[in-house]
Amino acid sequence: MNSISVSNKSWILKKFNENQLTYLKDNFSLDEITSKLLSIRNIKNEEIVSFLNPSIKNFLPNPENLIDMKKSSLRAMEAIKNNEKIGIFGDYDVDGASATALLGNFFSSINIPFEIYIPDRRKEGYGPTNNAFQTLMNSGVSLIYTVDCGTLSFEPIKFAKSKNIDVIVLDHHQSEINLPKAHSIINPNRLDDQSNLNYLCAAGVTFMFLVSLNKQLRLINWFEENKIQEPNLIEYLDLVSLGTVCDVVPLIGLNRAIVKQGLKVLKTKKNLGLKTLIDICGINTQPNVYHMGYVLGPRINAGGRVGKSSHGANLLINNNVKEAFKIASELDQFNKERKYLEEEVLGKITIEANKARYDPVIIVSGKNWHEGVIGIVASRLKDKFNKPVIIITVDNNLGKASARSIVGFDIGSIIIAATQEKILIKGGGHKMAGGFTIDVNNIDKFKEFIFKKFKNKAGNLTKEKFLYLDSIISPAALNLDFFNKINILAPFGSGNPEPRFVIENLKTVNNKVIKNKHVKSVLLGQDGSIIRTIAFNSAENEIGAYLLKENKKLFNIAGKLSLNEWKGQSNVEFIIDDISVNKTIKNTVPSSIG
Repeated sequence: MNSISVSNKSWILKKFNENQLTYLKDNFSLDEITSKLLSIRNIKNEEIVSFLNPSIKNFLPNPENLIDMKKSSLRAMEAIKNNEKIGIFGDYDVDGASATALLGNFFSSINIPFEIYIPDRRKEGYGPTNNAFQTLMNSGVSLIYTVDCGTLSFEPIKFAKSKNIDVIVLDHHQSEINLPKAHSIINPNRLDDQSNLNYLCAAGVTFMFLVSLNKQLRLINWFEENKIQEPNLIEYLDLVSLGTVCDVVPLIGLNRAIVKQGLKVLKTKKNLGLKTLIDICGINTQPNVYHMGYVLGPRINAGGRVGKSSHGANLLINNNVKEAFKIASELDQFNKERKYLEEEVLGKITIEANKARYDPVIIVSGKNWHEGVIGIVASRLKDKFNKPVIIITVDNNLGKASARSIVGFDIGSIIIAATQEKILIKGGGHKMAGGFTIDVNNIDKFKEFIFKKFKNKAGNLTKEKFLYLDSIISPAALNLDFFNKINILAPFGSGNPEPRFVIENLKTVNNKVIKNKHVKSVLLGQDGSIIRTIAFNSAENEIGAYLLKENKKLFNIAGKLSLNEWKGQSNVEFIIDDISVNKTIKNTVPSSIG
């Protein structure tokens, strides 16, 4: 009997090449499942070794492949030689905080004075302003870096230039053909950049800049002449990997090496701020990508969302134990406040979103929704409706928006196009996320503009929900040996998704709701195997409802493996993403997906 999943998704097994699977087993001494997963990911045979053992040395290109790199590092070298005070204007998210801290820690290590400026999300919004630059100038800076922003900051950069202050942009956001008249703009997403590094986040771009700058200083023997120890940039990879994971850029190429090595650096806890935050969060095991993305990242972000925007960057720069503890504790509290606000705002916005659920793009607006959480709410609604979602919070006649999109609909470029059409006051972003400011009188005009853009793209999109799966496994596979085989492919993230599996014909032994929102279950396989599972945030959705009802039917689960480490014991559990009864799994990818 055919049936759909409880989440109304079609389950699809990913394709793999049987011949390549055999080749990998025979030539790389790999087991069946690892070989299969590598084949599914289309990893070329000649790239297998570097994929399984990514190193910075093997993946790091010449930084000067990026446009304006040498020009930027030479200007920075001049500033260092003259002991100029440096200004660093950073974004308020994790990537911005990480990139700001990278520069700050580097300059601190070589005794160069610097000042950071992180804008207030609600009062100032995204990107630099004339007032922000003036504040930095008042502190005596003669060179300003913008990190994770600046590519479209025409007016502030023009203002700085009028004051004879050079601006160096270190960014990764999408650009226009015309660029601000900065001293230099390093951005792999510049339309004229051919470095093929457009997958880097701002922290990655900043790391590349420091590699170049370090090299220039070494060439003129600056470290020796000034009796200063050359910074070991490898020790900064914990910050680079933090920005990379939290900005959800693809974990491919150099990014994969950065995160792999960055996790090793994070384990050493050399960065006092990160060490303090890890301790406050109670992370007792070796930190991993999950901890970065779902434990540390949200807390660093919380300062920009509901607290003090500069807290994240200041934590990552701080070398004072008492100050670091104070900031980390406040960020932890801010994160609790953020969660409360998020649930409150989600309830209000969901009502409005349901009214617009039949629109091609869900666009909702309301008065004084908290600007710090509308991006998270947009992401949750995007997953719920499988449509792009734009939330606009209105104060007086001005709307500030956060947008989240689906694969195939480039929201960042559309926001830039609407800005060029003067529909928006300012805006920008990535393919999957963006933000903008709008006059409320233009909201209907913007809706019309974006609906038309969506219609033009509709042929490349699908309304059906899909859950892509790597393999069907037996209940007995949930053991440490199998988990370790899978984990060879880590780190997982965007561009290298965590493998998803199906386990068939299970029945419930017992269930319980934890923290009022997750459902923890013990399931029994037909071979007698006991499986411990958790379905996150499912207490009030279809998955939780199915698990919690008394039902003697056999069912199938789809999801990921998780290693639960507690008091020296390690157990493999299963994270449930979906459930089906007598589910037929498709073996081919729909042509509309590709």
